[in-house]
Amino acid sequence: MYEPIRTKSVHRMADDTQDAYPHRSREEELDIQLAGHLAALLAVTDELGDTEAGELIARQVARLRGAPPTRHAGLSGAAPQDLHHRAHALAGRALVVAASRADTAAAILAAGRMDAHTAALAGESLVGAP
Repeated sequence: MYEPIRTKSVHRMADDTQDAYPHRSREEELDIQLAGHLAALLAVTDELGDTEAGELIARQVARLRGAPPTRHAGLSGAAPQDLHHRAHALAGRALVVAASRADTAAAILAAGRMDAHTAALAGESLVGAP
């Protein structure tokens, strides 16, 4: 009725490839994601010239990655208001991931940076913001 299969099947069982490549845990993935958001925030913070906040962010990135981050070398030429909007969005993303992984230090830092950029956009000065 039908032709028998003469070649080896190209399909595999789901369990066959489990050890074929390394897997990361959810916590490791969240660490990588949080470090990425904070590194992007660091680049914008460096471009804005906020060295004190940049050092705080760099310490968090180093803690998550186990190595100090590379610092932003070039300028994008964007307006400060656009940079503050971008930094606020990046800090918000970092806050969501930090809350997801229950990282209090990173969450406090991200929330503080959101407040600082909100104040900068409103034309206020936020003294002592992390």
